[in-house]
Amino acid sequence: MNILGISAFYHDSAAALVQAGRIVAAAQEERFTRIKHDAGFPTRAAEFCLRQAGITAKQLDFVVFYEKPLVKFERLLETYVAFAPRGFRQFLMGLPAWLRQKLHLPREMDRALDHRYKGRYVFCEHHESHAASAFFPSPFDEAAILTFDGVGEWATASFGAGRGNRIEITHEMHFPHSLGLLYSAFTYFTGFKVNSGEYKLMGLAPYGQPKYVDLIRKELVDLKDDGSLWLNMDYFPYCHGTVMTGPKFDQLFGGPRRRPESPLTQREMDIAASIQVVTEEAVLRAARHVHRQTGMKNLVLAGGVALNCVGNGRILREGPFDNIWIQPAAGDAGGALGAALFVWHQLLDNPRKSTGTDFQKGSLLGPSWTNEQIRQFLDSSGAKYHRFDREEQLLDTVAGLIAGEKVIGWCQGRMEFGPRALGSRSILGDARSQKMQSVMNLKIKFRESFRPFAPCVLREKVDEYFAMRKNEDSPYMLLVAPVREDKRSPEAQQMDTRSGLDKLPVRRSVVPAITHVDFSARVQTVDPERHGRFYRLLKRFDEKTGCPVIINTSFNIRGEPIVCSPQDAYRCFLATNMDVLVLEDQILYKEEQPKALQHDIDEYKARFQLD
Repeated sequence: MNILGISAFYHDSAAALVQAGRIVAAAQEERFTRIKHDAGFPTRAAEFCLRQAGITAKQLDFVVFYEKPLVKFERLLETYVAFAPRGFRQFLMGLPAWLRQKLHLPREMDRALDHRYKGRYVFCEHHESHAASAFFPSPFDEAAILTFDGVGEWATASFGAGRGNRIEITHEMHFPHSLGLLYSAFTYFTGFKVNSGEYKLMGLAPYGQPKYVDLIRKELVDLKDDGSLWLNMDYFPYCHGTVMTGPKFDQLFGGPRRRPESPLTQREMDIAASIQVVTEEAVLRAARHVHRQTGMKNLVLAGGVALNCVGNGRILREGPFDNIWIQPAAGDAGGALGAALFVWHQLLDNPRKSTGTDFQKGSLLGPSWTNEQIRQFLDSSGAKYHRFDREEQLLDTVAGLIAGEKVIGWCQGRMEFGPRALGSRSILGDARSQKMQSVMNLKIKFRESFRPFAPCVLREKVDEYFAMRKNEDSPYMLLVAPVREDKRSPEAQQMDTRSGLDKLPVRRSVVPAITHVDFSARVQTVDPERHGRFYRLLKRFDEKTGCPVIINTSFNIRGEPIVCSPQDAYRCFLATNMDVLVLEDQILYKEEQPKALQHDIDEYKARFQLD
């Protein structure tokens, strides 16, 4: 039986295909259209999923959408009536899209599937899809379920439990009160883009002091003991306006929101630190409440807030659960996968038996290319490359290049599903290098210098460098853990005497490029079962250097999605100051490429007209 899941129209549209209960393929539309966070209908992603499964749309048994659009439209209408006449312009702006597309999803899906699908369309609830994406691929027979995001139909958070092949949501929090929208409002106020800049806000937080926590709790948020919250909507005009914060918010924090791309001040850093504290407290309270209600030892998480890996780390270290598992595509994209699995297990009552490891396959669920296809493209482009017939020689060469402080574009195997590069579409660097964070941020990624980089580490050695349990699994880069104190540098004592971005130049540990200013790191563990060649590369690097840790960041430049194809990778390679590109068994050196140029951030920003 073949089930295609779809998420669309709001953020990170995606498609996922489940075949006889097995996850066969999943991908976001942005990777194919090259439009970051593409919210259009995921036609290309669906086409890929069908190709990967070796079927046509005619052979699909179910097509399932990740939420109920009529209920969502009801919420929009009721919200408009409640706030009318305010918001009338916004309502008129959004109404045509609903009348043209969003209320006619069967028609849109028929069109995307070339009118070949003749079966039934199924519509799940938004947080039901999130919950299904969290539990069904997890390694647990039973687990408590917790979801937080901006908003679905009405729900903004939910909890319940999963057992065997069934999930049950027992409690919900409803719009307009939302932890996800609260965090997005602060993202907006500090000058970052909503639905993409939340990572920046989280990364900025350690540079500040949480001096506004009491103010936030007094004026903006009534945070309950169970993790639910009540927002003072006098400060948040998103129900009726086109902005997330208004004049009262400006007055509360001593001035207007930061203009995008303007210099960061201590105010923004302190605001980021403050809302991060409030967010962590909310998810910790919710986790403890869910544990009291369910009595379960395992917890699974999904929804956009589950991408706040600092909060996840605190739940694991300070919360009551023995184990947690987070859906790698925790945002709306993962809803496509959850919806498909919901139909297979919950509606069709097919059995599910855990095996001790998750069913997500390392989230390596996207397309791949053969060496022959890659060489055909490189030859047609006039690229200069070196072909390796023996993997050992390839890995030894690349490990040596990383150790020599070269920046490597690494494109191998199937593309990742979700927002993180997990070793298939990655940029790699030496975590021991003091200069590598600024070099990769400014000359490769063309982004803010304060942004931290994540480490990947051999799973069997994770506890040697990070405050984690021996062999603790974190394959999806969704947990933050402290760098061990015995790996910190003597210079780290200077951090207590510095503030703001002045902390950045201090050498904080033996792996400074991945150690954030609060001595934390967003850890990805690498193991032979999930990661194959990437594991073997890291193993070879450890043999060469005695260090099992390297930098792993997404293979893209600011403003673009992670690369998908060899063509995308080669284009990104040429558009940056990356030193080396590895496409399966081929290695390319920048200095050997025709018309290879050096680039800087000002030239890049001017060329792409970024904010």
